[in-house]
Amino acid sequence: MLSMTSRYALRALGYLATHPDRQVFAHEIAAATEVPINYLSKILHTLARQGLVKSGRGRRGGFRLALPPDRIVLRQVIAPFEDPDFPRDCLLGRPFCSDGNPCQAHASWKPISEQVSRFFETATLAELLRREAAGTSPSAPTG
Repeated sequence: MLSMTSRYALRALGYLATHPDRQVFAHEIAAATEVPINYLSKILHTLARQGLVKSGRGRRGGFRLALPPDRIVLRQVIAPFEDPDFPRDCLLGRPFCSDGNPCQAHASWKPISEQVSRFFETATLAELLRREAAGTSPSAPTG
């Protein structure tokens, strides 16, 4: 569902959140998260332009979160890497799919996509990390 870039961005920020006391070099994040270093560098610089990470150069350089993990909403992390309509794109890939012009999957997909969208708009990086630490799946909320 998420692009590989968005998944890598979430991994990288998750790693930074577990090291709040220091700047972390990109190569360390890449090794720990198994993200190719060149790809990761581009992702981190995009996240820096979005104001989610701070970067520094030189021997004391590296990356760190610009905000506390409980103030980083997952939608902020994935927004630069996903289509603006994510996850409300047509499941079957039609360019025009709506209540007035539905595809065959529209009625089934609409409530699921709305739930997924709510999850990314409300869940924070801190919540994602708590769920991971607790060993629970970061599934979309019900309701």
